[in-house]
Amino acid sequence: MVIFDEEQQKRKLFELRLKEEEDLAKALSTKYSIPYLDLTSTAINTDALRLIPEAAARSAQIAAFHIVGKKLYIGTASPTKEETKKVIAGLQAADYIVFPAIVSKRGLERAWERYKEISLAEETQAGILEVSQEKVLSYKKDFKTLKDVVARISEILSTKKRFQTSGLLEVFIAGALSTDASDVHIEPEENNVGVRFRLDGVLRPLLIFDFDVYQLLQSRIKLISGMRLNVKNEAQDGRFSIKLNDTEMEIRSSVVPGAYGESIVMRLLNPDTISVPLEALGMEPKLLAILTHEISKPNGMLLNTGPTGSGKTTTLYAFLKKVQTPEMKIITIEDPIEYHLPGITQTQVNTEKKYTFASGLRAGLRQDPDIIMVGEIRDEETAKTAVNAALTGHLVLSTLHTNNAAGTIPRLIDLKVNAKIISSALNVSIAQRLVRKLCQFCKEKSTPSARERTIIDSALAGIHREETYDPGTLWRPKGCERCNNTGYRGRIGVFEAILTDESVEQATIQNPSEREIKKAGLGQGILDMRQDGIIKILQGVTSFEELERVVDVEKDS
Repeated sequence: MVIFDEEQQKRKLFELRLKEEEDLAKALSTKYSIPYLDLTSTAINTDALRLIPEAAARSAQIAAFHIVGKKLYIGTASPTKEETKKVIAGLQAADYIVFPAIVSKRGLERAWERYKEISLAEETQAGILEVSQEKVLSYKKDFKTLKDVVARISEILSTKKRFQTSGLLEVFIAGALSTDASDVHIEPEENNVGVRFRLDGVLRPLLIFDFDVYQLLQSRIKLISGMRLNVKNEAQDGRFSIKLNDTEMEIRSSVVPGAYGESIVMRLLNPDTISVPLEALGMEPKLLAILTHEISKPNGMLLNTGPTGSGKTTTLYAFLKKVQTPEMKIITIEDPIEYHLPGITQTQVNTEKKYTFASGLRAGLRQDPDIIMVGEIRDEETAKTAVNAALTGHLVLSTLHTNNAAGTIPRLIDLKVNAKIISSALNVSIAQRLVRKLCQFCKEKSTPSARERTIIDSALAGIHREETYDPGTLWRPKGCERCNNTGYRGRIGVFEAILTDESVEQATIQNPSEREIKKAGLGQGILDMRQDGIIKILQGVTSFEELERVVDVEKDS
């Protein structure tokens, strides 16, 4: 018995029609000597698509699907149509170099569907989120604390109006700017979606809302960040910018799939946070004088160490700005470029194009630089190339992942750098952490506990300075409206450093441990992070609890 499967026949007929459409497009491609493209399986770039208004695109049977600089790639089903020629001529008049392809009508329909996504962000233009100066100033005036931000968002959510929900992203970003938050975390849970701001390195819960709002917000963030909206099971990264007066602030977006939906993090790269002068980073006077002298040398290497988020890049940028002059050539290799520095040639690692730290460093050296900054030394090739650069007349600044300054030399030896030449190349190794500063409006005096007093006395015993400190008085966080009831506002660095002097050089050639390098550097009289932090506690800059959060205070590290 033959069973007639109607659904299967319909599916076959549908597939046959699709093939006929694509075959027709291929035939037209041959006829007009224009390349054929299957637009039904090609990624559509919305920045390209929006260059042709939807009505004009449908009338002219055309769609822009990819853009690189001024190179614009378009698909058309009717290359001889007058409307098509007019649209292409208009694009060429706007200085676009147009690369046409013959596509099927179904391919065009698929591209035109993406206009619906563009309508979700009317203010978006080529990755720029337009926020008027008046609007931002109004937000900053209204948003004094996190409570003000929560109140405004709750007001918007209570209206249940789509156009106001689509503007929620601007409120989140303005709220983050007003409270000096560095990151916005949007995290779906089983029953709702939570939002947290990262303030001074610590996440603070903001509020929760429903999944329907989350879906709109997620689409909007993906759209303006250049991510694929239809991809839900892969991690994606993107970026967009905010215009504030004549300044653009970049925002890095990251989406990671989770159990209940995609977790979204937006990192605000505020140019104001990188404009900190070297003198304001928190270095004690002796160390500041030493490092100012070291970065003024014409050659050698300066390595800054610490975990992710400890402020290493900010410190290296401060070094560059300190020594930069019109007579100097400075090149950086970064991953990624976090802040743009005028007058400095900055390049970004691109592993897909085989532009790594090592290859970028080699290429940078051919540019005859005076100073070269490598974002991170993480492999043998980069380490050896950087050391050789430091030995051949260049000042090299870079970062390394170790726990302390003493770990720098053992780490370089692990990376197969010849121990006998490390001391000739390495001028100084630094380590740093960031601690939150006590709010100067609400901090309270306190008496240290017996344990705290023991640790403080131990740290002070190793400090031989003229300054005197009162170990019997500490300061604690209290919390007020000005610090969002955290007791802290802003952050400052705690530092340590080891110079490569004769004693350290002798230890280096013996394949030393961290402890041996630290012992060799004791005679330099430079504070370690523990001692630097204890002094900041006694000065009322930070609290004992905060220092203990980032530094092992019980160990003489």
